Amino acid sequence: AASEMPLNELIPIVNQLQEAFAPLGIPPIDLPQIAVVGSQSSGKSSVLESLVGYDFLPRGTGIVTRRPLVLQLLNEPVEQDYAQFMHISKRMYSFEDVKNTIQAETDRVAGTGKAVSSEPIILRVHSRNVVNLTLVDLPGLTKVPVGDQPHDIADIIRNMVKEVIVRPNCIIL
Repeated sequence: AASEMPLNELIPIVNQLQEAFAPLGIPPIDLPQIAVVGSQSSGKSSVLESLVGYDFLPRGTGIVTRRPLVLQLLNEPVEQDYAQFMHISKRMYSFEDVKNTIQAETDRVAGTGKAVSSEPIILRVHSRNVVNLTLVDLPGLTKVPVGDQPHDIADIIRNMVKEVIVRPNCIIL
């Protein structure tokens, strides 16, 4: 039918809905997304960076990803690739700034230690070199608490991962 909206026009609208409902913990529309799941320091974040084409995720030893990162890739005919966080209105053209912002936001919500938070960081990457896709980077599965982590950190992270992957439209990588 002539009134149908092409998928490439629908995805930005759905992204806006996801952003609006994120603070409530309610997914308004369950579009397919790819969740990266695995143990700590197994290369999950590196896989995401290779899909995006930029080094923009914090690195280190032990638990580095301490909050879910919802990464919305948007294929657009932009002059220069840029990223934009849901909580910041400005465009970031430096992916080093993106990395620093992810770290600062993680520390702000989860603390500067090793604690985790299920509150997601939502990041859009606008580029002509990506496909329209939503990826979720999750904290790595662990067995033993370190630093200021609670004794049941394994259960906390496992439940956080389950919340994402239990959705029927979630592809687990």
